Amino acid sequence: MKFKTLGLLAASGLLLAAACSTSRLQDQMKIGLWASRQNLWDEAIYRWRRVLDLNPNSAAAHNNLAVAYETKGMRDEARREYDSALKLDPKNSAITSNFEQFQKNLEVKKPEDKKKETHAPRP
Repeated sequence: MKFKTLGLLAASGLLLAAACSTSRLQDQMKIGLWASRQNLWDEAIYRWRRVLDLNPNSAAAHNNLAVAYETKGMRDEARREYDSALKLDPKNSAITSNFEQFQKNLEVKKPEDKKKETHAPRP
């Protein structure tokens, strides 16, 4: 009888831990979203990295990090996060749309690059 009770307590503890973990994930995601809306990108990145510490398979957290890194001009990091998000959820329309926009932004030349081209000395 003791072993059955211990087994039930252990199972209950695991369920409680899973519920707490899910709650923490949701809290971190929400705080990250709030921070991004306030243009507090470092805080948003910190929160979404915490989500990934708890759940490395969160496509949403990888996508959000990619957007944050892209906004901060951290292109390599953004690409890495988009790749992770797409591997985890390749049919997610929000992720694919964000990634397509990221690719388009990479193709657009910077204004200073255009100036260099137009003011380059002629042979």
